[in-house]
Amino acid sequence: GPYIFSPATDGQAVYAAGRDGRVVRLDLATGREAWRIDVGQVISAGVGAGDGLVLVGTPKGELLAYKAADGSPAWTAKLSGELLIAPEVANGAVAARSNDGKLVLLDAATGKVRWSYSRALPTLTLREQSHMLLTDTALYAGHAGGRLTALALNNGAPQWEVGVALPRGVTELERIADVAGSIALDDRRVCAAAYQGRVACFDRVSGNPVWVRDFSSLRGVDMDERFVFASDESDTVAAFDKSRGTNPWKQDKLRDRKLSSPVAVAGNFVAVGDYQGQVHLINAEDGAFAARTATDGSAIKGVMLRLKSGLVVQTVNGGVYALKIQ
Repeated sequence: GPYIFSPATDGQAVYAAGRDGRVVRLDLATGREAWRIDVGQVISAGVGAGDGLVLVGTPKGELLAYKAADGSPAWTAKLSGELLIAPEVANGAVAARSNDGKLVLLDAATGKVRWSYSRALPTLTLREQSHMLLTDTALYAGHAGGRLTALALNNGAPQWEVGVALPRGVTELERIADVAGSIALDDRRVCAAAYQGRVACFDRVSGNPVWVRDFSSLRGVDMDERFVFASDESDTVAAFDKSRGTNPWKQDKLRDRKLSSPVAVAGNFVAVGDYQGQVHLINAEDGAFAARTATDGSAIKGVMLRLKSGLVVQTVNGGVYALKIQ
C-alpha cells in the first residue's frame, strides 16, 4: 500500500523523508538543504524529530535513528511489524507503533526498549492508524476498535482507556470503528476522532469524557485555543467548541477533495490540503475561506507541519513547501 509521510521539526530545522530511502534536513528559514542521506532501503513511516535525532521506520519493522546534526547513524531497533506511523520523540524517549497492534517506548540515547504494549486487533482494521502523542508523563494513542489509551511513560501501564467509538453493525466492515489520524492535546484535555464513530475530548488525567459528538473521520483532529477541528469522511470540515462540544460551523465546499488532517495555524486559521495539492486556509471563527495556494499538483496526505508563521507541506510527489501566512 502507499506510505504517507509528514515533515517534522525540532525547532532547529525541518526534516522530511520519502519512500525511496531519502531523508533530508532543511534550514528552517530558507529551506536550504543542510544534509541528505539515503538509508539504503524502503521507508514506510516518517519522519520523527527531537532530542537530537531524526527517525524513520521500514516495512520490515526496523526503526532507524540518525543524528540530527549531520545525518550520521545513531542506532537501529527491530520492531515486530511494519511501521506506518511516524515515530514520536520527546523527553529522552521514542515512541513507535507497528501494524500488529504493538506500541513500544525506547530510550532516545540508546534505542533500547523500555517497555512494549500490545493489544489484539479486530478482524478488519483500517490502514490509517492513530498517531501518538508523547508528554513527560504519558503516551497517548488511539487504537483499532475505537479505544484511546493513556500509557504511563515510566512502565507502559494504562492510566486510563476510553471509547471514542463503539463498534456497531452486523458485518465486520460496518464494525470498523478505528481511532485514526492525528490526536490533539492541551494542558487539560486530549481529543480524538474515529471512523464510523465520534469526535470527543477527554480529561487528560482521569480520562473522563468532557464531550462527545457523533462523527466519522479518518484524519483525526487538531485544536487551537478555542476549537477542535475535524473533517468527516465526505470532507466536510467542522469546528467544535473545545470545552462544550458545540458546533459553530461546518464548511462543506471541499466535499470529496480527499482532505489531509486539519492543522490549526497562525492564531486564527485551520488549514487542510487536498488531492490536487491545494492548501485551503479556513477562518477558525466562522468557517469562511481565507486563502488558497497550490503546490505541485500531487496530493497532500501527510500531516502538514505547523510553524510559528505558517506551514510546511509535503506532497505525494515528494515536494516540500513552506507556506507563509501573512
